[in-house]
Amino acid sequence: MKPQLLALLLAGLSGSSWAGGLYLYELGTEDVGLAGAGSAARAQDATTIATNPAGMTLLEGDQLTIGLQGLYGDAKYQQDGRGALSGNEAGNVVGWFPGMSAFYSHSVDEQLKVGIGVYGNFGLGLDFGDWSGSRLIKKSTLVGMTIQPTVAYKINDQWSVGGSINANYGVFSLTRSTPGGDVELNDTDWSTSIKLGVLYQPDSATRLGLSYTSETEYNFNSNINNPLGGQIPVNGSINAPQQLMFSAFHQLAPQWAVMANLGWQNWGAYNDNQLWLGNNEAPNADRMQDTWHTALGLQYQATPALRLNTGIAYDSSFYKDQQNTSLTMPSGEAWRFGFGGQYQLNKTDSLGVAFEYVHFDSSYVQSPLLSGAYHSPKMYFITANYSKKF
Repeated sequence: MKPQLLALLLAGLSGSSWAGGLYLYELGTEDVGLAGAGSAARAQDATTIATNPAGMTLLEGDQLTIGLQGLYGDAKYQQDGRGALSGNEAGNVVGWFPGMSAFYSHSVDEQLKVGIGVYGNFGLGLDFGDWSGSRLIKKSTLVGMTIQPTVAYKINDQWSVGGSINANYGVFSLTRSTPGGDVELNDTDWSTSIKLGVLYQPDSATRLGLSYTSETEYNFNSNINNPLGGQIPVNGSINAPQQLMFSAFHQLAPQWAVMANLGWQNWGAYNDNQLWLGNNEAPNADRMQDTWHTALGLQYQATPALRLNTGIAYDSSFYKDQQNTSLTMPSGEAWRFGFGGQYQLNKTDSLGVAFEYVHFDSSYVQSPLLSGAYHSPKMYFITANYSKKF
């Protein structure tokens, strides 16, 4: 393979495999059953550490929440015959992807709370298998894990604030086939970010929350074999976008509560990501745009021990044009539908389960080598959570 062609192939993947991550609202918690609605205002367990740190001021004593999650993605890539490479189809490139989270909140006193959260909500792993494009990409993974030490302070009966400095661990991997066997590019990186939150309670039945998460920059470095001998260094910079979430929660009656979201994510920053092949910067496609999110959820206290949840959410596409998208980011306009329940085992322990279905708009890949499409990709989340008060 000529060096110029190799550079062209990786440049074509620079906006995809190196930026092949997705922000997930789902953390294996009760929020999944609500499709994320009210996440920055609900503050009903220790998971508020991730969704709005200020919400810790509403938690009594010390609290622990652990979440388990199974994600199944149904995203079949179908080539349209217009690309130069043909042969085996990739089929479903996502499949099962596990997740776990843990949160602990401690009351220093009635006003001051401290806590820590460990979770992963950024990334996606894809497996194309032995398909016609395996010389370019066989597997692609970009995932991020966050360790979030957090503090919150109750200013008065109406206002609370919170914040954290997050340690984020990113893992990048790209596998492709060669005549000598599979070759893997991989690297890891630590990065920091901040999360800030404010919570306002105009009355005992209403809560308004605003949460901000700064961007996270990962820098990955690896090498590819040079067909003329030696290796070519590959350096990439990935910026996980900053985001804002505004949420409202209102207790309509003792049994009923309604909640809603309005959110923004700065996906347009992905257009600033860079990939360097040796001393040359690879061109990056200007595909991405900022996104908007909205959600509506309901809670019903069926019995003193059983709370039922349901919700619906909408996210606009981070692609400017669904006809020109990335091979390793099968996404688009998305609708989320969730339902679940929480059962109080006793005064201190509770268990919950939730299910969420996510439907994405079709996305089309305009590639001279691997032209094709993902037709209506879907994701399914099955979660279980456990909470304990001390």
